[in-house]
Amino acid sequence: MSGHADNLKALALAVIDVEKQAVENLAARIDHQFVAACELMLACQGRVVVTGMGKSGHIAGKIAATLASTGAPAFFVHPGEAGHGDLGMITTQDVVLALSNSGETDEVLTILPIIKRLGVPLIAMTGNPNSSLARLSTTHLDVSVAQEACPLGLAPTASTTAALVMGDALAVSLLETRGFTRDDFALSHPGGSLGKRLIMQVSDLMHQGGELPTVNSGQLVAEILLEMTEKKLGMTAVVDESNKVIGIFTDGDLRRMLEKNLYVHKEIVASVMTSPCFTIQQDILAAEAMKVMEKNKINALLVVDEEDHLLGALNMHDLLKAGIV
Repeated sequence: MSGHADNLKALALAVIDVEKQAVENLAARIDHQFVAACELMLACQGRVVVTGMGKSGHIAGKIAATLASTGAPAFFVHPGEAGHGDLGMITTQDVVLALSNSGETDEVLTILPIIKRLGVPLIAMTGNPNSSLARLSTTHLDVSVAQEACPLGLAPTASTTAALVMGDALAVSLLETRGFTRDDFALSHPGGSLGKRLIMQVSDLMHQGGELPTVNSGQLVAEILLEMTEKKLGMTAVVDESNKVIGIFTDGDLRRMLEKNLYVHKEIVASVMTSPCFTIQQDILAAEAMKVMEKNKINALLVVDEEDHLLGALNMHDLLKAGIV
């Protein structure tokens, strides 16, 4: 059994080695043609139309999705369907990115005359720089590989990996050049935990109003424990007469106080609170609040305005419950 397991591991490692080499070889192909492809996409007034057949089609679909989510409007068109009506989706304002490892895929070559007639720039991504698709393109991206990871040399493996990586290189280069931001990314990713991390702000989650525990520094600890218990946040903000934050009193402060044998009916909050304390503003991303808590090993933050007036409170449970992880 161990020999069988060792053989499986060896085969997997061989695949990884072949594909790793295929990716490393791409570095030399990031040349003037790559720059030309990026410039065509940057100048595009319409959409980037990505097409490909078979396994190349699957990669083309992923590249289109990545481009679309990083600021370059794009969509996938199946070349077989394009010849039966879908070609009408392509306008004179678009750029076409066509994938074909051989560069001789019939379905792709069939639609080239229409693309040329429209005057649409054509970016070809092939494994054969001498192919028909490469020769007819406006610019060509060479994603050829020395060998496929498949021992038969038949199943597209290393070649599809190389094409995928080249597509990512295009998308990220365009993203950086356009100055695409986290906020821009959030606009197209509002759903799921990723969307929550990107768009949810502290103000969306913080406790405020009647939910917000607040005391003054001169109160006895025994008095404020009722406030903490009622509001169930494991802490209370300590403010002055103008509602400016001067500190925080947490469950941790209470434990440290008891460890020192301090008496809750004698000690005032000012003598045992944490001051200064960590605060955050309400328009900060909730994900950034999470980072502040993790970095400083705290479970709560007070939310303040620019003059340190108390606006709300946020604890780790709020972030976890909202999926900000």
